[in-house]
Amino acid sequence: MRIRFAWNGKRYSETLALPPTQAGIAAASRLRDQVIQMIKLGIFNEVKYAELFPNSPHAISSVSRGFGRYAQVWLDSRSIAEGTRDNYKSVLNVWWMPYLATTPLQNMTTALMRELVVQIPWTTDGVKANAMSKLSTILESAVSDKLITVNPMEGLDIPDRTEAKIDPFTQEEADRIIAALYDTQHWPSQIYAAFFEFAFYTGMRPGEIAALRWDEVNFEKRMAHVCRTVAKKEIVERTKTKKDRYVLLNERALHALQIALAYCERRASSRQGRIKEFPFCFPPSKGNPFIQQTSDLHHQWRPTLKALGIRYRPPYNARHTYATMCLMAGMKPAFIAKQLGHSIQILLARYARWLDGASDWAEMEKLTFAPKVPQA
Repeated sequence: MRIRFAWNGKRYSETLALPPTQAGIAAASRLRDQVIQMIKLGIFNEVKYAELFPNSPHAISSVSRGFGRYAQVWLDSRSIAEGTRDNYKSVLNVWWMPYLATTPLQNMTTALMRELVVQIPWTTDGVKANAMSKLSTILESAVSDKLITVNPMEGLDIPDRTEAKIDPFTQEEADRIIAALYDTQHWPSQIYAAFFEFAFYTGMRPGEIAALRWDEVNFEKRMAHVCRTVAKKEIVERTKTKKDRYVLLNERALHALQIALAYCERRASSRQGRIKEFPFCFPPSKGNPFIQQTSDLHHQWRPTLKALGIRYRPPYNARHTYATMCLMAGMKPAFIAKQLGHSIQILLARYARWLDGASDWAEMEKLTFAPKVPQA
């Protein structure tokens, strides 16, 4: 048995699991009349389509009525960075798909989600908060698509996300690390010394430094244009915040660039290796024009810290070190935020301890000038 009808300017034909009898024909006729009436009243939509024709290949909701299939369609439709897309995939596959892949969207009630959140063996509150937030974002789109009427995650308590602990190096530690890297006997590895000197004294993110090109450096104005980064071994024409910025270069940053420039010129003149041109400021010692991944940095970083007896922290902490050094030196927060590509609010929230520390002892010094207390 098959019925036909027009909806949204298109003709649809649906096969029904009804026998070709008088009763079957009557049932098909009633169903078609119901569809036509709902279309006339403007209440026929993809959800109703899926309810009336659950095996139809035409309705989007029939394709996406299972959460797993809808989540995949949702993810494919988003214009987002590859790193963000991979993060969504990872969260969905690890935490939600084992339980929800085939669950119809309409069955995902707040009660079901509350029970599921209790059952899942979360590793940390941060992981739990991230997973719940991402799921809520997808289900909010399902509400917008009119596949469900309410977001079942709305009634659940999502844990507050805790900021990652800021753990910078001291300036003395930073200088020891830089000196040890420059002291390497393997000449090509000195490019990493220049890289980390530049990182410690500009506060740029590792991916931004790896993607920095010589045509973005103005030696005369002592300035670098930060407008791209490295993500998944590729140059991406954007920064993490999607906003470019100009970073002023101090003497240490300029020194690192001069070392890097001499390094590039020496490699170019040697005519050895498959890379003949060096548009990026910090080309690795391997046959790549730019540092493609943080593991390349770790090969130089981890052994150096171990040899120096300095407690291990990731290379990204060079950025935190620059921020705290600037704060302790009394620089204005607005300037530091501009250098880092932060908002002032984020800077103050993230580095408040060092901002206070720079001024606390200055306040204590005022006791020196207090009037003497009479002695008994």
